[in-house]
Amino acid sequence: MTQSQNITALLFDLGGVIIDIDFTRALQSWSNHSRLSIDEIERRFKMDEAFQRHERGEIECREYFTHLRLILELEASDDEIAQGWNAIFVEEITATIDHIAAIRTELPCYAFTNSNPTHQDFWMAAFPTAIDAFEQIFVSSEMGMRKPEREAFEAIAAVTGNRLDEILFFDDTEENVVGARVAGMPAVLVNSHADIEQALAEIDAF
Repeated sequence: MTQSQNITALLFDLGGVIIDIDFTRALQSWSNHSRLSIDEIERRFKMDEAFQRHERGEIECREYFTHLRLILELEASDDEIAQGWNAIFVEEITATIDHIAAIRTELPCYAFTNSNPTHQDFWMAAFPTAIDAFEQIFVSSEMGMRKPEREAFEAIAAVTGNRLDEILFFDDTEENVVGARVAGMPAVLVNSHADIEQALAEIDAF
């Protein structure tokens, strides 16, 4: 990425970039409803086909929770599973949100999250400052497609009216960053807020 690139919009992942998340909190919550140890629950929980279908909106939460109940041997109601499911969200990453607030006067800012209705209902209510930071939030379960699928990035470019190579994307998952780059969208792997700050400085965003 160079300063000469013509960046006309910014696109941010939510979980891990705007909102701190910790999946071990869900596993710990579910361990209260399972005969399995926390280590065994961690071994069994995967972002598997059912997880991905749920994020595309292809199956509803009740079906996905039934899947979790089976693989994690949970004796828990849907509400109890949802409580653990939503426990992954920790807090807003205020440094990044502050940067977005400053840069929105120069560039439109959007978010793209692989998420599901249960999570969406939670983070929309729990983190209003983060939600209000963006012109629009693209949610995989509403789009019917998810990162790192090329079609998802192409759809966002079409809706926002920007070319793929004009949108700078920030994500904390390497697979999603690679997928964006393959689609033609410049992307930054976020390990900390400093990665965002450096990338914005490189495009003279401030």
